[in-house]
Amino acid sequence: MTSRTSAIAFAPAMRPHIALAVSDVDAARTFYETLLQTAPSKVRPGYVKFEPELPALNLTLNHDPEHAGQRGAAHFGVQVQSTDAVAAATERLQAAGMQVLVEEQTTCCFAVQDKVWAIDPDGHRWEVFVVTDADAPVHSLPGAARPDACCDTDQMAAAKAAACC
Repeated sequence: MTSRTSAIAFAPAMRPHIALAVSDVDAARTFYETLLQTAPSKVRPGYVKFEPELPALNLTLNHDPEHAGQRGAAHFGVQVQSTDAVAAATERLQAAGMQVLVEEQTTCCFAVQDKVWAIDPDGHRWEVFVVTDADAPVHSLPGAARPDACCDTDQMAAAKAAACC
């Protein structure tokens, strides 16, 4: 991947909170420890909490098999400052045996981005991305990695199915 830096300077002034219903707390914990590069700050029966400084985030995993994987959000993401950070995330996820989809110079959400996608054990889609051009004239154009438009993860669904079983 070509080395690029973010077109947007940012520092977290707030941190988002995301509470996810998961079917297997242990499997989800492993996924998020790998994705976020940190250990949980709290572990209780049926509950795990992550509070990494980078990215500034309050993420809780709640054992709720009845609602696990229900999609209230299109996807989740971690914005980073460079393609080197995207490449490091790609290597980390692959080393843990996770399926990934890498996109370079993809126009998405009126910006050009380099990113890697992964899917957690309950089907929540995550991207680690850097914005390399903050102002693209259109919402979505395909990148080098795939011919379809931004945020359409048919390939990720296929990757998840291949990883299963």
